[in-house]
Amino acid sequence: MNICVFGASSDRIDSNYLEAAEKLGTLIACGGHRLVFGGGKQGLMGACARGVLREGGKALGIAPLFFDEPGVLMKEAGCEILFTDTMSERKRLMEEKADAFVALPGGIGTYEEFFEVLTLKQLGRHDKPMAMLNTLGYFNMFNKLLQQTAEQGFMHDDVLSLYAMCKDPEAVMDHILHSESAPQNRRSLSNYSK
Repeated sequence: MNICVFGASSDRIDSNYLEAAEKLGTLIACGGHRLVFGGGKQGLMGACARGVLREGGKALGIAPLFFDEPGVLMKEAGCEILFTDTMSERKRLMEEKADAFVALPGGIGTYEEFFEVLTLKQLGRHDKPMAMLNTLGYFNMFNKLLQQTAEQGFMHDDVLSLYAMCKDPEAVMDHILHSESAPQNRRSLSNYSK
């Protein structure tokens, strides 16, 4: 399985976040899966990739060519880097190559990547498992925002069931490996006005 991970590129964060990301990478590799990620060497992206590579696993980093600067990309044995021209092309390839998606704590880039994939799932364009690794309760407010969005009628509450909020890397892997695919309904846009 190709598991796409979105996450922070910053190292200026609590070490518990880095440890959880690296543990997820270890579990991905030990399960015989391949990591698909944004190619970054730093932050949670880098930590997850290091966990994969340390266990002899494989990783595919997808990054725009303008990221190819010293110290930015993970250019280690076992990590293939695929270059794109744009950020949009990068996201498209990550989405195409993934069999599941995991959001680690991160900033606006992570939110944007996760929301795009969630939107596509809501629209019935894929039914791949999605999970958020809620290290130190990082996504509690994020989830509360989505709950409020549904409560106030800005989205259907069934969107909240399209992803799992997971407390640790083991729960993430359990969800993405054992979630049953629902029938992929190509929803009509008129359904969203009801």
